[in-house]
Amino acid sequence: MTIAEVCKLCNVTADTLRYYERVGLIPPVPRTEGGIRDYSEESVNWVRFIRHMRAAGLQVSALARYVALFRKGDASLAERKRILVRQRALLAARMESLRQVLERLDAKIATYEERCAVWEREHLRKS
Repeated sequence: MTIAEVCKLCNVTADTLRYYERVGLIPPVPRTEGGIRDYSEESVNWVRFIRHMRAAGLQVSALARYVALFRKGDASLAERKRILVRQRALLAARMESLRQVLERLDAKIATYEERCAVWEREHLRKS
């Protein structure tokens, strides 16, 4: 798959893909004899994984560490699991914080809905 196809498929820019590869977020992408990146399904799966992990808040350094460990094979299973478990805990805490913010917003919106209804009733009576 070409870099343009992967960009479209994964909703990323070519610069982002090159960056992911340069900093070790995805394993090196195979190249054609002409030196053009030739993304395999495995490469695309890595891009998707990285996108999901970045969206979840995982830092680039942690992801690069994870990929480096993955390349070491099964001897790194426990450490890779620790990285993911830690990220899950951080994400769960962030989600709880966001849930609380959402709850506060809902309460504030409800207050405004009540106040707007009162205001409308008062102004309709005056009309």
